Amino acid sequence: MTLDVHALIENPDRTAMLVVDMQNDFVIPGAPIAAPGALDVVPVISELSARARRRGFPVVYTQEMHRPDEADFGIELHFEPPHCLEGTAGFEVIDQLKPEPGDIRITGKRRYDAFLGTDLDLVLRAGGVQNLIVTGVCTDICVTSTVQHARNLDYRCFVVREGVAGTSPERHEAALLCLEHVFAYVGSAEECRSVFGI
Repeated sequence: MTLDVHALIENPDRTAMLVVDMQNDFVIPGAPIAAPGALDVVPVISELSARARRRGFPVVYTQEMHRPDEADFGIELHFEPPHCLEGTAGFEVIDQLKPEPGDIRITGKRRYDAFLGTDLDLVLRAGGVQNLIVTGVCTDICVTSTVQHARNLDYRCFVVREGVAGTSPERHEAALLCLEHVFAYVGSAEECRSVFGI
């Protein structure tokens, strides 16, 4: 079955742009868990964010954040080194994508899923949001976890293919393949601009 994006996105006016974890520790080369290709998606996210703001869409930034004593990592430290510690530069959004006045920041994100334990759902529902334009890192970790939860909450997700980067090219493509099956529409930045009128 081929997903009709125009049928999925019933009301383009009720859209927010989601920028997932574009933080120094995930993006800057040499950082603890920098995603290969993360810098390549910055121009796409920057352009779409500017267009979204002009269209009147909320631009929502998620930021993973952990306690300096590492007490909240849980089993994550078995898979990854410490990262995005409160009060460190690694936690901050990269300079090229700094949130602008009026943008929304979700900073209490302790897990891969940006909805888990945060007020993201409340913020979106309060704004009447139905659709999410999804960008950021990592395609195969935080992006996929967040999109799957969003789908279960009945948000209609458009994942921008050139606007996400994974932990490897193979895992990036595998995540997109899974997401576009029943969780989201995966399309190009050009198609995104057309669908949402941005």
